[in-house]
Amino acid sequence: MATKTRKTTTEERILTTAAKLFYTHGLRGVGIDQVIAESGVAKSTLYVHFRTKEELIAAYLRRTDDSWMAQLQAAAERAGDRPADQLVGLFDALLDAFDRHGFFGCPFVSAAVETSLDSEARAITISHTERRQRWLLEMSTLAGAADPGALARQVGLLIDGALAAGRLSQDRAVVNEAKSAARSLVAQHTS
Repeated sequence: MATKTRKTTTEERILTTAAKLFYTHGLRGVGIDQVIAESGVAKSTLYVHFRTKEELIAAYLRRTDDSWMAQLQAAAERAGDRPADQLVGLFDALLDAFDRHGFFGCPFVSAAVETSLDSEARAITISHTERRQRWLLEMSTLAGAADPGALARQVGLLIDGALAAGRLSQDRAVVNEAKSAARSLVAQHTS
């Protein structure tokens, strides 16, 4: 039991360190030696948990997918019971992220740009985007949108655009503008 707990704790420490570094510096900007040094584990310990940097990146992206979806859904739920309000309220997750650590862009867009087309990281990125879009489609349908698919795609573009523009400008006003645009889109699609 102690070995399993130690393994889980060590793996979590490696992933937490890698996540911070990958998010801040990009996948290519971080080497395994940097993850080892900052996590305080031995090289052999890291390789027990993650045989390659690609495995570490994949684990980071999977964990980020779960975390980011939970943050979007929690922000939507805080906006109230109406799905139309939730489609607008989900942008508060972007504001929360900015307030926590500034904008370093979307980790999934970064992964798509920094990895090859046939990589596992890209596949996880596509899976994340599809997962998010299914949820947005469900929310758009529940909101009574005349064309739920169009509304879901447009809200998804606003999320991606706010993350990209926020990375460039480091200004949270970008998210406020995206949220305002979402409010207008939802009203147009559900009137």
